[in-house]
Amino acid sequence: MTMRSFLTALLAFAAAMLVIAGGGFAWVLAQSPLNLKDGGVTEPPTASIFVSRQSPVMLSLLVNPERLEALVQTQTPLAQRRALRQELANLKAGLLAPTGLDYRRDIRPWLGEEVTVAMTSIDYDRNPDNGQQPGYLLAATAKNSALAREFLQLLYAKSAIAGQSDLVFEQYKGVNIVYPRLRTDQTTPLASAVVGDRYVLFANHPKVLREAINNVQVPQLNLTQSSAYQDALDALTEPHVGLAYVNLLAVAKVFATDTQEIAPTITLALKLADDGLVADTTLTGVLNTVRSRPTLEQPVAALGYLPPQTSLTAAGNNLSQFWQQIVMGLGDESPVLGLVQNAIAEVQSPLGIDLPQDIFSWVEGDYAISLLPNRDWILAARRNDATDTAITHLDELAQAQDLSLATLSIADKPVIVWTELVALGGQVDAQVRGVHATIGDYELISNSLNVITNMVQPQRASLLSNRDFKGAIATLPIPNTGYFYLDWPKMKPLLEQRFPLLKVADVAAKPLLDNLQSLVLTSNGTEDGVSRATVFFKNR
Repeated sequence: MTMRSFLTALLAFAAAMLVIAGGGFAWVLAQSPLNLKDGGVTEPPTASIFVSRQSPVMLSLLVNPERLEALVQTQTPLAQRRALRQELANLKAGLLAPTGLDYRRDIRPWLGEEVTVAMTSIDYDRNPDNGQQPGYLLAATAKNSALAREFLQLLYAKSAIAGQSDLVFEQYKGVNIVYPRLRTDQTTPLASAVVGDRYVLFANHPKVLREAINNVQVPQLNLTQSSAYQDALDALTEPHVGLAYVNLLAVAKVFATDTQEIAPTITLALKLADDGLVADTTLTGVLNTVRSRPTLEQPVAALGYLPPQTSLTAAGNNLSQFWQQIVMGLGDESPVLGLVQNAIAEVQSPLGIDLPQDIFSWVEGDYAISLLPNRDWILAARRNDATDTAITHLDELAQAQDLSLATLSIADKPVIVWTELVALGGQVDAQVRGVHATIGDYELISNSLNVITNMVQPQRASLLSNRDFKGAIATLPIPNTGYFYLDWPKMKPLLEQRFPLLKVADVAAKPLLDNLQSLVLTSNGTEDGVSRATVFFKNR
């Protein structure tokens, strides 16, 4: 067993406890005897004093795993508790199997109320010869520092038995840092320390621990003193069981994306729900933010023109204004905007159009757009005085791309189809490149004739009748600005293809991703430069 395997396992256990707390058990928080009746705690992570304000990502579990597990046990029907206990025991045993440790015997006696993990930097040694060496820090509060030290001694003993070199005991600014002596085949010696009889720290290199200690002793260096972080915390007043912080600029640097100087950040406070987790979210540090209030009291009618099965859906009011807010708020050089523009380019390139200019610009009413499981797509937009002119322009652009226009009658509705003649095996085949139709007050545009054919039928099924979608949006606050909905099982293969890193995601994320059914997000408006949103992670 190595200290690296312990670090991974403890992080995985913390993440798994968040999933268990939010996943699929019917219980009532209001009657919990475990002091979580209001959904968690209101205090921020205290271990953020060890985390640099430049840290790309920080995740904190703010309730002891045993309390979360006991809560689930208490509120689970008696007939199911035995099976649940066995399931939880198997989970903990599986997560800690690589370490040779037993959670109840070795960790439970000393582990306190908080486990915080962070990527502290994208390159802790700043050595260009060995590439980027990310720094990772795990800080756990100890309810019994003596037992925590005994645990570390056990950990060191197991490491020695496993064949690791002698240990180094280094005094650094009053803190005893312990790590294995570097061997020729070892590049990242795992380091640990007990700080102030309250915190047990683990890091993937002694340099990471030294920087963490520096962050405490020079307060202006740590995340706690960041004004953007404090603004985010001030807006997150609801009780929660966990908190996540993401520095988008630093994350973009991890993926070697061109970045701007401004540093937008996202902070999420995680709350328990009957069938998942709710994240109250703040976005700070964006450009040109203006005060806005949500106005939608119910799902937009455009959702009634989308198929019932979807991988990804966005819906709201005034697509033209929304797009301008994205561009102005994030800035032309934003890595986030770059990702959105790349996705748009994949859709518009086969059609030879400019989506923001040729379509987004005239959609000023309610709209809904979906990417379907087979990668077809459809946009439903409320018509206005500019729609006919815009559609005529789209037809002209299609003809300029040497596409043929044909009018079909489907369910007594005229449907315009753009086709391209393609030679296949000595035969000429007319392949559909685009389709549009007018249905009542809405214009439907798609790349698929089958999709439009199904949606123009009088007795059509739609996304509004999808049980999973209705269950997901029911948790979100009202009023809001619309929805961004992602069906995880359907979207996962496409995301893994585009972002191969997801295929090798750390074991800490696996319990959440395996149990995730969907993700839905809505905006709660912007005030004082802080944009607020709510995200619901719905479990299966």
